[in-house]
Amino acid sequence: MRNQEIIVSLDIGTTSIKVVVAEYMNGQVNIIGVGNEKSRGLSRGVIVDIDETVLSIQKAIEQAERKANVKINEVVVGVPSNKLAIDDCHGMIAVASENREITARDVDNVISAAKVRSVPPEREVIAILPEEFIVDGFNGIRDPRGMIGVRLELYARLMTGPRTIIHNIRRCVEKAGLSISEFVIQPQAIATTALNQDEREFGTVIIDMGGGQTSASIIYDNQLKYSFVDQEGGDYVTKDISVILNTSLDSAERIKREYGYAISSQTSPEEYFPVETVGRKEPVRVDERYLSEIIEARLVQIFETIREDLEAVDALDLPGGFVLTGGASSLPGVLELAKKYFGSQVRIYIPEQMGMRNPVYTTSVGMVEYVSKLDEVHQIAQSTFRAQRAQHAAAREGNPTLSSQYDSGRSQSYDDFENTYYQPRDGGGQQFGPQGGFAGPEQARQRPKSPSLSQPHPNAQAFQDNSNHTGYYTYNEPQDPRYNDYPSDDQYSEEEWHNATVTDPTTNEGGFVNKLRAYFQTFFD
Repeated sequence: MRNQEIIVSLDIGTTSIKVVVAEYMNGQVNIIGVGNEKSRGLSRGVIVDIDETVLSIQKAIEQAERKANVKINEVVVGVPSNKLAIDDCHGMIAVASENREITARDVDNVISAAKVRSVPPEREVIAILPEEFIVDGFNGIRDPRGMIGVRLELYARLMTGPRTIIHNIRRCVEKAGLSISEFVIQPQAIATTALNQDEREFGTVIIDMGGGQTSASIIYDNQLKYSFVDQEGGDYVTKDISVILNTSLDSAERIKREYGYAISSQTSPEEYFPVETVGRKEPVRVDERYLSEIIEARLVQIFETIREDLEAVDALDLPGGFVLTGGASSLPGVLELAKKYFGSQVRIYIPEQMGMRNPVYTTSVGMVEYVSKLDEVHQIAQSTFRAQRAQHAAAREGNPTLSSQYDSGRSQSYDDFENTYYQPRDGGGQQFGPQGGFAGPEQARQRPKSPSLSQPHPNAQAFQDNSNHTGYYTYNEPQDPRYNDYPSDDQYSEEEWHNATVTDPTTNEGGFVNKLRAYFQTFFD
């Protein structure tokens, strides 16, 4: 467990970008700085203009740095739950140490093994969350380090999201001059701060009412089990007011905040307020009930959509009920309107920290608390994920030096070195752990690649790893000429072959057969 550090969260929202600087000390999280900048370059929670988003991030970071009096270089970034996929994964290795004591390296290796699975090219892994370790058949283990065993297994949950969304977030943060220490799914962050332990265990629905979208997430057994996103949020209420009242978006936002109410039956048709409309010099009088009817119509549509989706997965009767949060939930009357659709067990969560008592900061505060409460096993899991992501990025950029830094000591997937034959370290073992698994990257790079994997060497021993990729272990035998572009031996008579002139292989003298001999001699050397 960490003792003291600075944690900075970055919440890239459709309406605003929030930065929270917290000091973690002696198990306590203290907020020491906040930045809030109007968001530009986002639509419906998705980045659509990288340059505008980078500028907004930099302004929010500058505000937080001035208030906290610290230099921000690394941030924890929230990822929206748009098209989030949650899959079960499983990994199994042999314990590496001679005395069979499980170490952090074994945990690291089994997490790497669990991640070896097929992911569609349009999706990217966001995080891997360990659920249960099994040591020699004994299950229900949360932290296996220090135990004795031969076989270590892991059951975990693998979360993937659209590659476009994750890439755009990463690019914006990096162009703003920052590095990402952690990706956190936003509903998970909210659950950490908005729900107590019992609510997370027995099941609760979190409804995050943002500016560009509204998400409904199910938290059960202390984990995110399901998430649904409706592409409507508080900004749509503002747009409705702007269009119907023929006023600007800024004026519509101000009217919504000052005079808006979510339930029209509880407003008065005799209370008026002025509205500056386009094309008229004098303001127009509008009554509060008419404004409330505009607001209520959009919120009813949002709540009905969410209710239909939750009803389809049988999640309307969870013991924890419903928790509303997000900027749009601060509109007066939203709680009463939500109870009409979700029952009486609905409440609004507002952060309790001084200066942040607004539901718009729930995600930002939740990310700080989520990272501060990660146990060591989850920290190993996330560091493993970051290392492998850096490894793959370095490989794509053609940087073998950086790539090899992350290769050392980890079990490798067949995809990392495809089109290469491997030899077992122990002369033929079938394990995928550190003792009998794939050969290291340096040895692999030193071996020549086979011209084809569609026709394996006839003396090769086939294997299949847990990602359903088939490869081959080869033995130290001469390569079959059939797998070269050069002619085979039977194309020449024995007399022609032996009577060929022998010359220096480094020169251009000699015939074709001599060049062929030089090629094979270099290959075997």
